[in-house]
Amino acid sequence: MTEQCVAPLTGISSTGGEIAQCPAPPRRAAEARAAAAAFAARLRPAPSDRTVQDLLLLSSELVTNAIQHAGAVTALSFEADSDALHVRVADPNPAHPQSRVPDLTGRTGGFGWPVVLRLAHRVTIRPLGREGKIILAALPR
Repeated sequence: MTEQCVAPLTGISSTGGEIAQCPAPPRRAAEARAAAAAFAARLRPAPSDRTVQDLLLLSSELVTNAIQHAGAVTALSFEADSDALHVRVADPNPAHPQSRVPDLTGRTGGFGWPVVLRLAHRVTIRPLGREGKIILAALPR
């Protein structure tokens, strides 16, 4: 049985926020959503229902994109501070995400990155050289 990506609270950040790291990278978007939901459920004060739904969708899209375009997720973590919820997804491909025309036939996608950019109020891409990249996305809390 594989270990599921259910992100336990693993500490407190330097700003006093909660941090959660998945013990094993998710292999499916559903695992990322479950981890995001578990993380959000432990936050105090609790985020609004809409913020939680946005966190689930953002996590799902970032993980789906990493799996489809980079071949895997190498790490998933969450952090919350007084102003925002943060999602970090690492993958093994150093190439930055590219916006493209969405395929309305459903064959090639093109919807995920625009969803990420619309939901998050800040998206940062940190290169890891040949090791890939980390995408950090923040939602207003």
